[in-house]
Amino acid sequence: MGHMRRSRPLTILYYFLAALLVLLVALVIFVLTFDWNRARPYINDKVSQTIGREFAIRGDLDVRLRRGDPAEPGWRRYVPRPEISAGDVYVANPAWTSTGPRLASAGNVVVALHALPLLHKQVVITNLELDKLQVAAQRRADGSNTWTFKDNGPSKWEVDIRRLAFREGSLRYLDDGIKLDLRATATTINPGDADGKNYGMRVELGGSYHGAPVTGGGKTGAVLSLRDEHDIFPIQANAMLGKNKIAVEGTLTDPRSLSGIDLKLSLAGASMADLYPLTGVLLPETPPYATTGRLGGKKDGAVWNWTYRDFTGTVGGSDLHGTLSYSPRKPRPLLTGALTSNQLRLADLGPAIGAESNADKAARDKKPNQPAGKALPVEQFNTAKWDALDADVKFTGKKLVRTHDIPLEDIQTHIRMKNKVLTLTPLNFGMAGGNVTSNITLDGGKQPIQAQMKMAARHLQIRQLFPKLQSMQASVGEVNGDAALAGTGNSVSAMLGTASGELGATVSEGSVSKFVLEAAGLNIANAVFVKLFGDKQVQLNCVASDFVVEKGQAQTRRFVVDTDEAVIDVTGTVDLASERLNLDVKPKTKGVRIISLRTPLYARGTFANPDVGVAKGPLALKAGAAVALGIINPLAAVVPLINPGNVEAVDCAAALKQATEVRHGSKPEPVKKQ
Repeated sequence: MGHMRRSRPLTILYYFLAALLVLLVALVIFVLTFDWNRARPYINDKVSQTIGREFAIRGDLDVRLRRGDPAEPGWRRYVPRPEISAGDVYVANPAWTSTGPRLASAGNVVVALHALPLLHKQVVITNLELDKLQVAAQRRADGSNTWTFKDNGPSKWEVDIRRLAFREGSLRYLDDGIKLDLRATATTINPGDADGKNYGMRVELGGSYHGAPVTGGGKTGAVLSLRDEHDIFPIQANAMLGKNKIAVEGTLTDPRSLSGIDLKLSLAGASMADLYPLTGVLLPETPPYATTGRLGGKKDGAVWNWTYRDFTGTVGGSDLHGTLSYSPRKPRPLLTGALTSNQLRLADLGPAIGAESNADKAARDKKPNQPAGKALPVEQFNTAKWDALDADVKFTGKKLVRTHDIPLEDIQTHIRMKNKVLTLTPLNFGMAGGNVTSNITLDGGKQPIQAQMKMAARHLQIRQLFPKLQSMQASVGEVNGDAALAGTGNSVSAMLGTASGELGATVSEGSVSKFVLEAAGLNIANAVFVKLFGDKQVQLNCVASDFVVEKGQAQTRRFVVDTDEAVIDVTGTVDLASERLNLDVKPKTKGVRIISLRTPLYARGTFANPDVGVAKGPLALKAGAAVALGIINPLAAVVPLINPGNVEAVDCAAALKQATEVRHGSKPEPVKKQ
């Protein structure tokens, strides 16, 4: 009796195992013999209700049991796995799309599952194969799209896809926001082909981008493993989207996390600003560009961080090198990095600040908008995009080439964009043997933009300002200047037209001629010089200038020029808004000059077309006096044309000191005569 009592638990266990075995056998028999096509209406209806979109399996539906994966550890490798195959499967598009009635369809779908994780609400797909896949997706300008399904709230189920394989297929993607209509077809590469050893699929691209054709193609692997961190997925592609050329080549290691992405990325196009619709990275307007570097990406939680490292490139005639990192953080993505350049052309920076000629705009297929009579750039800053990105980028340039052979050297600046406020603090560079330091702030959060600029130029050597003029090489003089301005406006022209502040400059010792002024492109100064001295070399002792600026009106507080022949006082205003001059130039001759018509001059007109002439009143008085005296005594007619020459030379040191003190708010001392 005792023996029988002890064996009863074992008997119960035997019965339980037998019953479980019978159940498993019955389940296997059911799976293998059941006509799963009878379940299609229920599956189609259930999935359609869940996603809020029509779903249908119209071909055969079958379920088979396959042996476990030998790569699985322990006993799991012996657990059979269901493999579901379905033919002619599709998901419908919403009614509003123009890409077609189906979002996705496949000639055949094969899904292999882990059975046991289903008990824990986990769908572990060990293998997903898609044959003759067709996708037609669309995103509207407001951001709504065809691949967002009905929101059923948070799901308790988790989906993990371990392996994804493609054969043939096609894609159409229509993006109204960036005006992209992309079409792609994929075909299988024969393993015996030359590319069959490394790639499994060949892709051809077509369509349009902003009305321009899209062309290109590439190759990829046919199987994408999303499980093993050492698996590699090869990719090679190139495309032309309008004037933007994109090429990638390399491998994806661990494609699920992109921890080992290594791609050679090349970009080229008409302007970097054209990349914004494609990348979401805010870049300025530029001349044609081209760049090549290594692209890396890493997933940090739900955020992808990207680095474009060790790239080299050109922008117009300028070169750029460096590394940039992009993080799509909230509330704005962040662009950080460091850039260097051996040679940067000022003309290549023009589009970024609106300082671009109409001819250059036409070359980039941009509509010209710079009026013929305007000298200051009227191009509008597009602050609507400033909120799309924060930036913290350091730039170092060896040489910046200007148009008049006066290169800038050792440029250093720190570019920051935060909450729509753009700062260049500092922006420093060497010029003509001296240096210029400045800080610039543009607040794009205000409409119009609020701008501030402070600049100091020190020890600019006159002989280096005109390196090609032999007559200037003996000069030991230098130029110093200061400016502090604040204004509002969405263009350089508007900012200066509303600016208030102070500016001034001093020049000590040098020589000047009409040729010098023409070489410098100083139209106004050249016109005044011709009226005063003709065309000859004139020794310049000093220049001291100081302006107060109020709402775009620059008023002279002090503007004196001292030469060996005359002392010249300039008074009046310069209207920065209308770009008009209203200056009076009053020369006072040193010593007696026979037959001299050095009467006061006026400088009127605009920056682009200055009008410099002789003041008619004083000249008429001289002419009238000469005629009257000529009637009495012809020899006396020369008397009114002799300047008395009682003007003393300006004390240049004091004049320069006074101009500096005025600009810095000190109370100036009267300028003494020598």
